[in-house]
Amino acid sequence: MRSNPKAYKFKIECIIGEDMQEFTLEEVAKYNGKEGEKAYVVYAGNVYDVSDSDFWSDGEHMGLHEAGDDLTEALDLEAPHETDALENYPIVGTIKK
Repeated sequence: MRSNPKAYKFKIECIIGEDMQEFTLEEVAKYNGKEGEKAYVVYAGNVYDVSDSDFWSDGEHMGLHEAGDDLTEALDLEAPHETDALENYPIVGTIKK
């Protein structure tokens, strides 16, 4: 059973509070993990730093996903793991509404 993105987003917003950086999707796209850049991904409106993960080598995850992208739909529909896998990575911001 997949996690509910709205409930997950609410949980995260309660934890991180008001002082997180806000990004546009275009800004997140710059953090693609290539050429020494940090690797950020988006899920349910939150921006995660996956730079230190061995699963995101050179900004790619298992040859299927790229850092800098919004992975909400892919995680909800295609991923073989639950979204709680992101709990291992720091949230660095949210997507501007």
